[in-house]
Amino acid sequence: MTSKFKTEPDDRYFEDYIPGAVHEFCCISVDEQEVLEFGKRYVPLSYHIDKEAAKNSINGGVIASGWHTAALMMRVYAENYLSKLANLGSPGGDELRWDKPVFPGDVLSVRATVLEARRAESRPDRGIVRTFIEVLNQKREVVMSMKMVNLSEVAMRRGKLKRSRCVLPHP
Repeated sequence: MTSKFKTEPDDRYFEDYIPGAVHEFCCISVDEQEVLEFGKRYVPLSYHIDKEAAKNSINGGVIASGWHTAALMMRVYAENYLSKLANLGSPGGDELRWDKPVFPGDVLSVRATVLEARRAESRPDRGIVRTFIEVLNQKREVVMSMKMVNLSEVAMRRGKLKRSRCVLPHP
């Protein structure tokens, strides 16, 4: 079951990321010209850059680079999930998987499950949010997944900082 944030990204703080909450964000289309251009610039493999050669590949046509898929995911994730007010960046991600090919014309959505939200022990003015991200195509198939860690400012609303830590198992 999906959840809805009580705040918009412009007003979101660490406390708004609730472990167990599942958020879905729609949509971004995969444009063939962008697939070809991204491939030519960053991943010059035949199945990313050459429509004719790609017909003979195991996918039967041009597919988006996994890094292009990650960039599309990041666009949706940054616009809808990350706080515009309190985001402090990311130390990285883990367990990146490209589960299925992404084709031109696919329409992708992002599902973000908050796995953990805890205060940073050394810096109580910020929190660490661990999120399981899934990218789905229009058939609701998972085409990419990863775990991402983000840092977020804590709202100093009450003048006192309370320690919190919640951890969920991997979905």
